[in-house]
Amino acid sequence: MSQKTYDYPSLKARFQAQWRIILGAFVFIFIADSIGQFSFSIGAGSLILFPIFYAIILGIITGPQVFKVFKPKDVDAAKKLVIVCICPFIAKIGINAGASLDTVIAAGPALLLQELGNLFTIFLALPIAIALGMKREAIGATHSINRETNLALMNDMFGPDSDEARGSLSVYIVGGMIGTIYFGFMVSLVAATGLLHPYALGMASGVGAGIMMASAVATLSEIFPTYADQISALAATSETLSGTTGIYVAIFLGIPLCNKIYAVLEPKIGRKKGE
Repeated sequence: MSQKTYDYPSLKARFQAQWRIILGAFVFIFIADSIGQFSFSIGAGSLILFPIFYAIILGIITGPQVFKVFKPKDVDAAKKLVIVCICPFIAKIGINAGASLDTVIAAGPALLLQELGNLFTIFLALPIAIALGMKREAIGATHSINRETNLALMNDMFGPDSDEARGSLSVYIVGGMIGTIYFGFMVSLVAATGLLHPYALGMASGVGAGIMMASAVATLSEIFPTYADQISALAATSETLSGTTGIYVAIFLGIPLCNKIYAVLEPKIGRKKGE
């Protein structure tokens, strides 16, 4: 796909060139929000579909590879707009973190250190990504859970057209589609074992992805209605911590670790072009 940079002399010129994707975004939002949340049970677990799932599906089927409502140039332009669209959400995370500072301090070491758990997935995911043929995209894809803050970080550190940013965006999209379903289903299966207290499950729901947390909390609230308020509070606190500490863990630990592992493994197990 072309990686052209589109520069416009004015906001009016930009709107005239990109009105299709802007209008399309509002149409997708309207349709997805109208459908709303949908859940159904499968055995001991339950699946929950959120509006973002429908919006992503609509984007895929109207893209250049399917019905071709949008052209490759629209896709290139839309990539630049991703960071603009998530900036309000990132600002909201900062405001919530400041307002919840006392809660963060009182949360204890279990919550404060939970973000370090994401680092261990690097040792599993990054070698697999390299072995499958990914290059620098693997760093963006595996350095974290890749939600809004991480996507913004990749764009800031490497640029919106970089391999690292594309890898991060890919996992962001897959997480929005599959992650929400997986989280809701997985937490219901874990809860069915009875091995963990509802509070622990609520704590574990806040991984730095608001939509995934919402999926897990909704499922847990149905399974443990008497603990619904406590589960929601613990999940929100955990989510706040993950959103604030996660960015620093990614900057100072996750990305450097990925760069080091990539430098060692890519020459040994990476695929050459044409393989």
